[in-house]
Amino acid sequence: MGILRKTIFTGLLGTSTACAYLASRNPVISPLSPSDPIWSSRLYKNHNPNRNPATQDVCIKRIPVSKIRPELLQSNGALALEFCRGVWSGYGLAVQRKYLAWKWRGPETENQLWEQEDFATSNYDKGTQLMNHFEVVEKTPTSITVRCGDSPHNRALRPSDGLFTISATVDKVRGEVELSLRSCLFSSEGKVEGIRGPMPPHIEELHQWYARLWSETGSWKLLK
Repeated sequence: MGILRKTIFTGLLGTSTACAYLASRNPVISPLSPSDPIWSSRLYKNHNPNRNPATQDVCIKRIPVSKIRPELLQSNGALALEFCRGVWSGYGLAVQRKYLAWKWRGPETENQLWEQEDFATSNYDKGTQLMNHFEVVEKTPTSITVRCGDSPHNRALRPSDGLFTISATVDKVRGEVELSLRSCLFSSEGKVEGIRGPMPPHIEELHQWYARLWSETGSWKLLK
């Protein structure tokens, strides 16, 4: 079934039908609500101390609980972890994985995650580094957050910085699993004036389409 799903999706990719499907099944909300918990979080305050403007959005996908692998609903933290594994090892990130491996993989980064199998099986504990561009900075039973924008070796404030949170929760009232990819991207170095985040509009739109693709293909790992 997984092979069939990928074959159909590959055939649709790049067509208006695929875009309509991604948009309807993986809607993006931007900007984030002023009450979104990220704004009051320790992570955001530490990594963006000057409160510089951010490119901000959340991609949400809902799946009926009946379609989810039962064992993922029985263990605390299993659902978010498996969705995280699906996002990083999934078809939607295949090109980026190859590009970052070509650009950054070497003896000094061999302790990081690079192979698809490693992305699919990692526990994503705090401190895990991915492709010399991401590092897990927080892990809870319902979410895993990575710092992005530069090499994990750069611990300082950066011209390119951000937080990317992968979440999965069960909505018992609706009988659904809610999956979300939350992006908050900013320059943490110095003080930036204005209200716009670092991405120009056309790059921000492309980022949101990528988020939809990551959400869709990442969710496949949760299905029966």
